Parts: sequence; structure tokens; C-alpha cells
Amino acid sequence: MALSGMRGLSVFISDIRNCQNKEQERLRVDKELGNIRTRFKNEKGLTPYEKKKYVWKMLYIFMLGYDVDFGHMEAVSLISAPKYPEKQVGYIVTSSLLNENHDFLRLAINTVRNDIIGRNETFQCLALTMVGNIGGREFAESLAPDVQKLLMSSSCRPLVRKKAALCLLRLYRKNPDVVNVDGWTDRMAQLLDERDLGVLTSSMSLFVALVSNNHEAYWNCLPKCVKILERLARNQDVPQEYTYYGIPSPWLQVKTMRALQYFPTIEDPNARRTLFEVLQRILMGTDVVKNVNKNNASHAVLFEALALVMHLDAEKEMLSQCVALLGKFIAVREPNIRYLGLENMTRMLMVADVQDIIKRHQAQIITSLKDPDISIRRRALDLLFGMCDVSNAKDIVEELLQYLSTAEFAMREELSLKAAILAEKFAPDLSWYVDVILQLIDKAGDFISDDIWFRVVQFVTNNEDLQPYAAAKARVYLDKPAIHETMVKVSAYILGEFGHLLARRPGCSPKEIFSIIHEKHPAVSASTVPILLSTYAKILMHTQPPDPELQKQIWAIFKKYESCIEVEIQQRAVEYFALSKNGEALMDILAEMPKFPERKSALIKKAEDTEADTAEQSAIKLRAQQLSQMSNALVVTDQRPANGNPPVSQLSLPKLPSSVTGSDDHNSANQISQENGILTEVDSQSPAEDLLGDILSPLAIEGPPSSTVHPQPNTYSGLEGTEAEVRAIVPAEEQANSVQPIGNTEERFHALCLKDSGVLYEDPFIQIGIKAEWRAHHGRLVLFLGNKNTSPLVSVQAILLPPSHLKMELSLVPETIPPRAQVQCPLEVVNLSPSRDVAVLDFSYMFGNDVVNVKLRLPTVLNKFLHPITVSAEEFFPQWRSLSGPPLKLQEVVRGVKPLPLLEMANLFNSYRLTICPGLDPNPNNLVASTTFFSETTRAMLCLIRIETDPADRTQLRMTVASGDPTLTFELKEFIKEQLVSIPTTHVPAQAPPPPPVAQPASAPAGMIDPGAMLAGLL
Repeated sequence: MALSGMRGLSVFISDIRNCQNKEQERLRVDKELGNIRTRFKNEKGLTPYEKKKYVWKMLYIFMLGYDVDFGHMEAVSLISAPKYPEKQVGYIVTSSLLNENHDFLRLAINTVRNDIIGRNETFQCLALTMVGNIGGREFAESLAPDVQKLLMSSSCRPLVRKKAALCLLRLYRKNPDVVNVDGWTDRMAQLLDERDLGVLTSSMSLFVALVSNNHEAYWNCLPKCVKILERLARNQDVPQEYTYYGIPSPWLQVKTMRALQYFPTIEDPNARRTLFEVLQRILMGTDVVKNVNKNNASHAVLFEALALVMHLDAEKEMLSQCVALLGKFIAVREPNIRYLGLENMTRMLMVADVQDIIKRHQAQIITSLKDPDISIRRRALDLLFGMCDVSNAKDIVEELLQYLSTAEFAMREELSLKAAILAEKFAPDLSWYVDVILQLIDKAGDFISDDIWFRVVQFVTNNEDLQPYAAAKARVYLDKPAIHETMVKVSAYILGEFGHLLARRPGCSPKEIFSIIHEKHPAVSASTVPILLSTYAKILMHTQPPDPELQKQIWAIFKKYESCIEVEIQQRAVEYFALSKNGEALMDILAEMPKFPERKSALIKKAEDTEADTAEQSAIKLRAQQLSQMSNALVVTDQRPANGNPPVSQLSLPKLPSSVTGSDDHNSANQISQENGILTEVDSQSPAEDLLGDILSPLAIEGPPSSTVHPQPNTYSGLEGTEAEVRAIVPAEEQANSVQPIGNTEERFHALCLKDSGVLYEDPFIQIGIKAEWRAHHGRLVLFLGNKNTSPLVSVQAILLPPSHLKMELSLVPETIPPRAQVQCPLEVVNLSPSRDVAVLDFSYMFGNDVVNVKLRLPTVLNKFLHPITVSAEEFFPQWRSLSGPPLKLQEVVRGVKPLPLLEMANLFNSYRLTICPGLDPNPNNLVASTTFFSETTRAMLCLIRIETDPADRTQLRMTVASGDPTLTFELKEFIKEQLVSIPTTHVPAQAPPPPPVAQPASAPAGMIDPGAMLAGLL
């Protein structure tokens, strides 16, 4: 972009660079835009030089991020200029400012076409570049035939033909239905014979796009692609400028091998032999070196070659060589190379029989499971799952169990499911399978679907030799002080059915088994109570002769639930109580469960179906899917409106193949249901109800459904400025104020969020304090405006900018504050609905020649309308169970948390009026809190919170928030997340000390208010 000689443009750019702040820059830009608009109105008086200069300025302003909503016609008109400097400006500015649907582009189509079909190569390149950048439908309809002719023209220089190929590629990608490529088979074959590597590389990009849509039409091009690869592999006739770090045109190699993967197979033995020789040369000649750029180029070629080897179903010897090479890569320090090595090993498992070869690298793959990078850990998990069989299942599953204890929440569900599938599919004996599943439930109960423990029940029921062992293991787990509810379910069921087999063992009498199970009863949800009732009835049935004391205890429980609101619990309690009065009937009805019919596990069936689908997909289909997504990622969809606003680039990122886990683990068939004590299998599509420890997938619920909740954005009507200006006082360096605040205003605001009185703002002339009282959804604040000087403050203004959920009324603020005086301004607040938005006070005054204007957040935050309340277990659990799921109960895994000891986190919650309720959660690493929220719409609404921390990683936790209002649940969840992720440095778990007093002047006039004591009553 030659800007020399344009003094006005250079001066304007210098002025912009010399601006001290954003406001000065905006004023300078507005001034220049006004000048340009005025000059354009008198267009007849403009010389081509002046028009070019002003259009350059428009482009520069647009690049700075400002809207340029005029002058488009002047930019388009420069395209038809006869001289290069003006035409260059027209093309560049038009392609930058206008999108493909802009009306002005229609005016330029004929001019652009004349440049394309003309003889001036420079003009041709400018036109092709603009058409390729914009890629509109009208351009495709009008210009695609001319671009095709230009590409095939032998009289054009390679530079023009390269641009023609790329321009045609863009038009074809954007409008494949408009660009006619029928009969292009011979043309593409001719282009692939091109000796110039620049034209050949551009043409190969076009060829990849064509064969991705229809490879059948281009069979005659396949031998030519093999010939190109052979030419590059032997480094024949490759100019030095196309050699990158000693690699002949790696870009062309990658594109050629990618094109070959769209063809199903290669039948010609000569072409096949030549291709394998080329691939062998690539495999043998690639290694990891210190030069990063060379590594990137050589590995791009290598991994495309590996994909082609898999696609061609190469001999086992070559596949072994590929695996050995990948084994080297997964052992290097560079994480990107390790990731690619693991990913390609997994792909090889999907399409080739190389499992035995990959097993040799099992130790290194297991090491990758502990890599700091989660993406590498995921690839290692996928690979371990795919390579597992009977010979190595025990080692792999034990490694997965060991890793489960330290894995982050995001991986635990997938990890647990895969470990369960492998344990069942390749178990050397059933007792080991039972051990694995119970360990899984113990370590990751929240992430265990019901299918897993249902399957354990089936195995134990169908194998008599396994029943005493399973019952003994279940009894051991019940001795733990804190176990997950899923463990309570499976242990209670197994002990109810087979606990009598342990009667002679110490601690396993019916009374002791009942006692240890009933200890867990207060913490379980409504979905578990029916299982416990059936277990109690089974214990009664197996206790012969009857134990009167035990019978009395169990009958009392049945009587308690006879009036339960849950129909199933009530029915079981009534029926069990009636049956237990008749011992013989109880023994007949609650006899030991019969064996389940032999059927394939829902988990294994899902895994096998996925594997079968994957095996049926050829490498070409997989690759086509990936390449299509990658191609889409390269196309920037121009989303600019017609007024010329900047485009929004939408990048379609390629998705990796989904794992066997699927996404509906909780909805699998073959679930077990108990009806009147009889265990049967039914199909169910409803997820299990959640308890305090809900079995929910670790999906981060980012917001409530739009149909029920409409959270307000953090913007305020009538307030101009950046988001930072709304969220706090404008930072000093961005203000036009010459007066700077004293102290950190942001810290003062956060301190007032935790207490009800203190200093909100202070500068050399004024001190603003706040004293507040909060009752239910009403608040009364008093603003104390204190003049610290011996001269009056004049032109005082205070404008409230309240969010929509607050009704606020500020008493009249006096226009003048006398010297050394303090005025009080009451402010009434009514909370209408839940929201995290806060009110902003736009405050200004004059002192002498200084005009001060600040925007201050008022501490009308969500926690001010919370009232701490302590709830008991009897109050907490019914309410928690009644709020069954979204949008009333939301759960999210929060990462990036400031690491805090559990006690400090509890103090933080208490400081925000969220009362910690000890003893409700059996896990000592978790916190349970409650509070009551007041607003005009919700009235008094109980809110329940559960925080699950990871002792191994204090920077992440899982949070569940529940209330009777969906908006409140979402806003409270987001509010707590904000506090945990960005804990203010001013936060003190106890009570924050008051700010230091204002320094007293040496000579304060008698009778005046001392500024240092001005807010003493508040603090």
C-alpha cells in the first residue's frame, strides 16, 4: 500500500497515533469523517488524487473499528479509474467495506468483467483478488465462465492463472449450484499436467473441492496425482523457491494425498506400486528435528501419508512401520506431536488390524493418560479403550481406576463408562468385575449411570457362587462414613437379597445389616427410598426366628411412610407392613429373585454398535467428513449488513469422531424396576431422579431456557461508554477528568457489597459515603456528599441509571455543596425481580475550573436481597428432591476458581449471606448452603446450593443451585460463580476494617465539619 506522497493521510495517521486516550481518538476520527463527508458532497470539485486520499482515510478509519456508513459509492467508482493507483484503492476498499449482497457491487460488475477479460495483467489480478474475497452469487453467475477461460488460457502468465484458480475455488465453494463444472474432467487433467508448481498448487486446491463433491467424474485424474507425488518425492524439476526447509512443496504434497483419499481405491497395479514407494519414502524420511518450521512441514506431509496408507489398506508390514513411527512420536516432549501420534494410532485401530502392534506401546500410552494437557489425556483414553482385549484388560482397567481419583470432572463420566464396559467385556472372572464396578461407584458415584449398577445386580443374581462375595464387599463399603447414593442403592439391594448368606460372619447379623443400611437413610433421595424399604422387608423375611426389636424398628419405618406423598413409597410401605403381619405370605412374595434371562448388556451393545458403525465406515468417508469440515473452516462467511459494517467471521471447526460413550447414558434400555418387591426389567426413557448428589452429566448449564428466563444484559439505557465504564468507575487513564480518585474505587465497591456502610468514592475535593438498610426486597440508602475544601462545589448533579429490575427514587441533590459541609441524599430501592445487574450513579460537579464526572456502581447487588437462613435435614432434602432439574435446578462445572481452603470458602459464602449448613453432605470436601431471596415477583424464595470440591485440584468445582424460580436459579448460580472465579482482593472473611480517615487540614475553620470525621458515624 503505497502511501508516500499523501501528506494529508500521513498527518491524519500521525494524529491518531498521538492521541492520549480513546476519547481523543474518537473526536479526531469524527472530525475527519465530517470533513470527508463534506468534500464528497461536492464531488465535482474533487480531483482523482483527493478522492483516492479520502477513500484511503475511510479504509484506515474502518480498520480502527469505527463504522463507515458513507462514501461507498466513491470507493466503487474508483474501480473504473484508468490509472493503477486509483483502481488499486477502489478494489481494496470495496472488497474491505462491502459484503457480497451490497447493492453498489452490481454497479461494478461490468467494470470488473472488463478488467478480467482485458489484457492488463495487473488489472486482472486486482479484479480476481476482489472477486475471490467477496465471492457473491451475482459475481459467480456473471464472472465464473470468464474466470474459467482465464485459468485455461495458455497465453496468461502463471501469476494470473494462480489467482484465477483460487478465485474459481472461492466461487465454487460459496455457490456450487451456480458455478458450472460439467465436462471439467479433461480440463482438470490438463491442469494437473502443469509444470509450474504455483499454478499446479492452486489447481490442486480446486481439484480437492471438485472431487469432494463428485469423485466419479475425475477417475482419469488419479494417475496424474500419483505422478505429481512421484515427481515431488524424487525432487524432480522442483524450483528452489518451492522447496521449504529441504522439503519439495509440502503444501502440494498434502493436497495431492488428500485428493487421493476421496477415491475409493486404486486398481492399477503400477500406479499402486508407485504410490506405495512414494509413501514408503515419506515414512522413512520423516523424523523429529529441532527446527519447529521444518517439523511442522514434514509432519503435515507425514500424517497425510499415514491417512492415505490407512485408506489404501496397505500391507501389514507397512502398517507396522507406521505404528512404530507413531510410537516414536507419542514419546517426544512436543505436545502437538504427541497428540497427533495418539490420534492417528486411534484412527489406525478403527480401519486396520494393528491391535497387537499397538500393544507394544501400551506403557507409553498409559503415561500419556497423566499428561498435563487434557486433549492428550482424552486421546490416550480413546486409544486405551480401543486397544483393550482379554490379555491386557486387567492392567488397563486398573490404570483407569487409579487415574479416576485424580481426573477432572470433565473426564470422569467418560472414564467411568469406558472402564465399566471394559470390565464387563473382558473380565477374567466375575469377582474381579464386581470389585471394579464397586470401586467405580465409590470413586465416581456422581458419574455412574444406572445401567452400570443394574448390570452388577444381574450378574450377582445369575451366579450363585458370586452372591456371598458380592454381599461381603457391599457390607465393607457400607462401613465408610461417606458413600455415594448409588453405592447405597447397590449395597442395599445386594444385602437385601443375599445378606442372609453372611449371617455367621461377625457384624453381619440381620440387625447389624439393617442398622448400617438405615444409617444412610436420611441422606438419600426419593428414588432410593423404595429400594431401602424393599431391603428392610427382605431382612424381615430372612430373620428367622423373628427378632421382635428389629421387627418393631422396621414396622415404625413402614408406618412413617404410609402417608408419604410419593405414591410408590406409600404403596410399598403399606403393602410391606401388611405382608409382614403374615410371615408365610411375606416369605412367598419376597422370595429370592429368579435369574434374569441372559441378554446382552446395554452398555456392551452400545459399544459394539458404535464399533460396527465405525468399522463399516471406510477411511474415505471419515476423511471426507473431516476434510469437508476443514474446507468449511477456511471459508469466512461474510455477515456484514449492507450498510458496510465489519464482517463477522464464522469458522466451522472440524469435530473429532465421537467416542463410544454417546450422550444419553442415563436413558438406556434394560433398566431395572421394582414393583411390589419384584425386580423386573423395563424400557425407560426418563433419567433417574437426582438427590443431593445428583447423578447428572458434567455439562456446564450456561443459562436457563429462553422460554422461561430472560436475563437482562449488563447494559443501561442512556449510558454511553465501554463495558468497563459501566461495571466500575471509568479507569483514570481513560477519563478526560484531570481530577483523579483517591484509593481504589473498585475495591471500595466490593467492600460495600459485603457491608452496609463505608466510602464509595473520594477525590481531593469530595468524599461520597453510603449507609444502607435492607429489609426483604426493600432497601434504603443514604448518600453522604462531603465537601472537603474551603470553597463550594457547584453544578452538582447525580443521575441514577437503574437496571430494569430495580425501582429507585433518589431525593433531590443540591446543586451546590457549601465549603466543609456534608449533605445527605436518601435513596429508596425496591427489588422487582432477580438479576445481577447493578445501578450506576452518574455524578458530576465543578470545583473552580475543574469539571469532574464519574460513573459509580452502587452496591445494590443481588446478595443485598438475600436473608441467611439455616435449614435442617428434614427441611432441606424434601425441598431439594422436589426441584428435580433444569430450569429450577442448574448444575455447572466451574474452572479457574481461586484456590481456597474449605473454611475460607465457607466464610466467603457466609459473607454473601449464603448460610453454610454443616452435616447435610456426608462428603467432607463438599459445602451445602441455603438462603432466602426477596423480590416483588418471587416474594420470599428459598435457595439451596451445593458445592463439590476436588481436593486434588482446588481450581475447579461442581456447583448445583436450586430454587423455585428459574430466573433466580440462573442469576444466583452466575453470581456465585463470579465470586468464586474472581475473588476481590479486598475480601476479608471476617469484617473488613474501615478505610483510613481523610487527612485533616491544618486550619479547619471553627464550626465546620471536619472532613476526616465526616463519615465517622457511618464507619
